[in-house]
Parts: sequence; structure tokens; C-alpha cells
Amino acid sequence: MSLPSVIGSEIEYGITVQNDRDFDPISSCVLLVNAYQENQEARILWDYDQENPLADARGFHVEGEKYTPNQQENIARNKTLKNGSRFYVDHAHPEYSTPEVTNIRSLIAYERAGERIMETARRAASNLLPSDQQVLIFKNNSDRKGNSYGCHENYLIDRRTPFKDIIAQLTPFLISRQIYCGAGKVGSENRTAPCAYQISQRSDFFETEVALDTMVKRPIINTRDEPHADREKYRRLHVILGDSNLSEVSTFLKVGTSCIVLAMIQEDALPSDLEISDPVRVLTDISHDLDCKREYALQKGGRITAVQTQERYLEAAARYFSSRELDPLMKEVMTRWEYVLGKLAEDPMQLDREVDWVIKRKLISAYVASRNLDWDHPQVQMLDLQYHDIRPEKGLYFLLERRGEVERIVSDEEIDAACSVPPPDTRAYFRGECIRRYPDEVFGVNWDSVSFNLGDDPIKRILMNEPLKGTRAHVGDLLDSSPTAVDLVRNLTA
Repeated sequence: MSLPSVIGSEIEYGITVQNDRDFDPISSCVLLVNAYQENQEARILWDYDQENPLADARGFHVEGEKYTPNQQENIARNKTLKNGSRFYVDHAHPEYSTPEVTNIRSLIAYERAGERIMETARRAASNLLPSDQQVLIFKNNSDRKGNSYGCHENYLIDRRTPFKDIIAQLTPFLISRQIYCGAGKVGSENRTAPCAYQISQRSDFFETEVALDTMVKRPIINTRDEPHADREKYRRLHVILGDSNLSEVSTFLKVGTSCIVLAMIQEDALPSDLEISDPVRVLTDISHDLDCKREYALQKGGRITAVQTQERYLEAAARYFSSRELDPLMKEVMTRWEYVLGKLAEDPMQLDREVDWVIKRKLISAYVASRNLDWDHPQVQMLDLQYHDIRPEKGLYFLLERRGEVERIVSDEEIDAACSVPPPDTRAYFRGECIRRYPDEVFGVNWDSVSFNLGDDPIKRILMNEPLKGTRAHVGDLLDSSPTAVDLVRNLTA
């Protein structure tokens, strides 16, 4: 393997209910998920039996009990959709996980489809509340009460890649990439140094370098070892250090550059002198450095800025691809990566059409100047939040998008299609088509299995350990020749 062939994202959204003094986030999330009526009669379980969240990539299992809800709670908290995605309640947040895709453009389309699905559910849920209340949803990462919720990326890589190499070589990259994929934030939290504005919403909330947990003492490198695929061949790298982006360009660079760096790690094509002294502190320092000029110490001596760190990765990528074929999407990643780093070195504010934190900073700066406000004024904090509002008529990012003031990667037509049609080139196609064609017979779903209830027969589980099988090319004719789930299972096992 070189470039990760299967990728995906998981977005936890912020939620509140306007004018609800007794707001309960969990019950509101359940209301939201159940208000989205795609298959009204379908009662499909999420197959928790196939999950193993206590496995650590360093070769052991942590102590603890795996949470498995009862059947009624499972159905109330989970929906697997026709586009192959999962829409569910994760602790106190609604979460949308994209289906598995094979390229960045598809990832952006399916992630943005999640915004539209969430908005459809929000409107439906609000219609069930008293007339003076409505559900509000934000694609952000902090509630300003000390709580952070995540944007997680998933990359399928070669199992043989030593995890210690991933830790050593990925850490400097993840810490420094926030300069082009941070979502921007007014103020600071979690006992970090005060600031008026910073680059990343998540950086204040990371407290250790390597660990399994994603909610307490968050690590820069997450060690969850849950491949949802053939464990002998694959590792699903679960990246939790990243902001939820609205800018398509920020998402494009965040995921595209990560794919390139992971390819180089797998083939030992990176310099070994970029390891950082005190990476947790540096993570916050970079986020608070709006000029992107601050230097930090390297373990092997010398000092370097975040831009210079990214330039070193870009130079390594140029060498790596000098003897390899580069597909058009990766060529565009390389071009945009170089362009953005050049502008960040000169003046980050030149990126007010491409990079989330710059787009938002320009917007808020104009508001602050026009009203002579301090950056800690409540109106400024509300403007920050409104940037992430998923309501098309209220969200400030969507206002800029309608005005043509931000750059796009995908079209509205691609996003519309991604709301209901699964990607054709991964196993998500089989999952989504089974839900579309046989909603009453699908009993349970996980990323690597679909289970059918065929009446008097035992539950039949179809395993999908290869993420690049179950594609339209692979199973399209099979599905077309199987008018019922009984026919499908018979044809699959014949």
C-alpha cells in the first residue's frame, strides 16, 4: 500500500434547544436522530458485537467494559442511511460518519451531505417541539463551557507499518497542519493562556502525546486499534487532532496532505529530524500564533516554525512523487499545499477565501472594528458561534458561500447526490443498497458486516472484511438479480 485507499470522517456536532430551560442534550440528540425519516418503518440495529474499542495499537487491551445498549435503545440512537453513512447519538452529541470513500473529493461531498442531513433532521425535530423552541446545531468543536467534541479522520493503512514510526513522524505534521485547517476560535479554554483569537478550536483540549482515550486527557496520537477490516492486513488510523471544517479547501488540504504523509511514513520516505520537544505545549503555541512566525524547539536541536515544518513535509513529498505517478487529485493537493504555505509565510490574511480560521478572523475583525468592541464581548462570541450554524439562512459561512466569497471544491449537485446515493467504489455501496432495497430484512449493520433477518431462519451475517469489495462493479449485477433479501443471501452463498 502507498496512499491510503479508503478514508472517512466522523463529525460530532454541537446541539442546543433555544428557549428550553430544561435542555437535556442526550434526549435532544435522540429526538434529532429519530426525526430524520429516511426509511420510516426500518428498525435496523447497529452491530456493536463487531466493535472492539478497548484494543490498543501498541499491542494490548485496556481494562474496561464495552458499552452495548439494549435493542430498543440501539434503534433509538442509531440510523444507517441509504448513502452508506451512520447518523447516531454519541454521548451528548449527534454524530455523522461518512461512508468509506476512496478520494478526497468524495469525502468532502459526503461530509457536506452530513451537514444537509443534520439540517433536515433539525427542522423535523424542531417541528415536534413547542412553538417557541427550536433545535440549533453547530458544526464546531467547543461549547465554551469547557467541553470539546471532535472531528475524527480515518485512514486505512498497511498493518505492517510500525506504530512507533507513525507516532514519531506523524506528530509534528499533525501539530503544524492546523495553520491551514484550523477552524478558528475567539478566546481560549481548558486553562490555556488567554488570547483574543486562535487558529484551532481543538488545540486547547489536548493534554498528552499518545493514548487510547478520546474524551479524557486527549492524545495527539490516538491508539485505537479497530480496523473494521481484515486485522492481519490493515490498520485504521484514527486521527482525533483536527477541527470540523466548513471550508472545503481546508478539508481538502487537511485530508489530502495527511494521505500523502501517511504514504511516506509507510514507505519510510520522511526525514527523521522533525520530532518536537514538548509537543502538547507546542500544539497550543502554534494555535495562538496568528502570524505563524513563532519558532519551537526540535528534539535533535534547532528551532523551526509551523510553516517551515510543513515546508519540510512538502519537500519530502515532492521527492517522493518525483519517481511515482501522481493522480490529478493528489497533484492538486500538492499545488494547493505549496500555494497556501507560501501565503502563510507572507501574510496568512491573504487566505481569506480558502482557510477557515482566516475567513472567520476577517469576518469578525470587520465586525469588531465597525462597533469598536473588545474581542471578549459576548456579541463577538456569538458571531463566532454563528459562523458554524448549519442553518443555511443563518450560518455565516453559508452566507459567504452564497455570495461567492469562499472557494469551493465540490458542486451542490455532488452534495445532493451524496445525501442519498452510496459511493460506488467501496463496500459502502453494498451496505447502502441493501438498506435501500431490503429495509425490512436488514437486521443489523456495522462497517464490516450486514446482517439479515430472513424469518424463521437464524440471523445471517454477511462479512465485508475487504473495504474495496462490495462495490457497484463487484456486486451490482448480484443485487439486480436478487429481488429479495432471501434471494441475495442464497446467491451470495451459492
